[in-house]
Amino acid sequence: MRKLWVGVGVGIAMCLSFIGLLVVGVYVAAGNITGLGKGGTVGLAKGAVPEQYQALVAKWGNLCPALNPAVLAAQLYTESNWDPTAKSPAAAMGIAQFIQETWDTEGIDGNGDGKKDIWDPADAIPSAASYDCQLSKDVKGVAGDITDNMLAAYNAGPYRVIKAGGVPAISETQGYVKSIRSLEKSFARPVGRVAPSQQAAGAIYYAQEKLGTPYLWGGDGGPEDNGRFDCSGLTKAAYASVGIELPRVANDQWNAGPHPKRDELLPGDLVFYANDLNDPRSIHHVGLYIGGGYMIHAPRTGAVIRFEKIDSQPDYIGATRVTADGAKALPAAQGAAGRKA
Repeated sequence: MRKLWVGVGVGIAMCLSFIGLLVVGVYVAAGNITGLGKGGTVGLAKGAVPEQYQALVAKWGNLCPALNPAVLAAQLYTESNWDPTAKSPAAAMGIAQFIQETWDTEGIDGNGDGKKDIWDPADAIPSAASYDCQLSKDVKGVAGDITDNMLAAYNAGPYRVIKAGGVPAISETQGYVKSIRSLEKSFARPVGRVAPSQQAAGAIYYAQEKLGTPYLWGGDGGPEDNGRFDCSGLTKAAYASVGIELPRVANDQWNAGPHPKRDELLPGDLVFYANDLNDPRSIHHVGLYIGGGYMIHAPRTGAVIRFEKIDSQPDYIGATRVTADGAKALPAAQGAAGRKA
């Protein structure tokens, strides 16, 4: 761990009129729907955490009052993107990215097999939770939010948190705390309805202007692509038009905000499709929801950007309501050069 510390079955004209009403409706909804509820136990959003780690994160994420499963999930995602074989240039290892020195003192035998293995998620995830909770005890007398202070201690060390009387004025530390708390919303099961996106209408407007454009795998819409897109290239460009920078790849866009339920979809939500409905890392396609059960998407080679029902593909895994903070919080390493989807 760190030391510095609508084209199918409807006419285009009708669809464009429909979108015009939705653009207005998005902002009406924004005034009528409340955001995440407060209080109660924090659960994990369906599909947010790979299935093989869900039970571990749910159990150990409730180890102490300063921690919850969504915060623990956000940390693990930030550190390794759920890769138990990850190794950083600074020699941080495993799914929780412990350095050896920290592991030697803070690692625990989470699965009770008589050894503590930095590469085994059954040990590393419990160790990450245990370490977080130890840090929360170290700074328990400091004013402010207990979770923010715990995360700041994780990044900058408890001494700096105690000396500063809260999150210290270190840009890396402040950014780390903000990122994890923003990503927390992507992993938490919403209580009540998810707040609508204020940028949705602009993203939809951009996408509708691209209707009929031929698909290009890896296309970003630039001159070199003759204005063509693939699925995630289109959604990235649509949100870039309203000032929100998404990662390039579909499965990286998944964590750019909270996950509304299927019956709570609103225009502007990103809708995702995966090979394994229990593992968001297997997401292979994304579209932009416009309402009424339809999306705008770039389907495949040989097709054009078009309206289509979200059930036109059988492997729907869920949706994301993009937020500016959620997009900013995504780990920079997720947008690996050369990856297209």
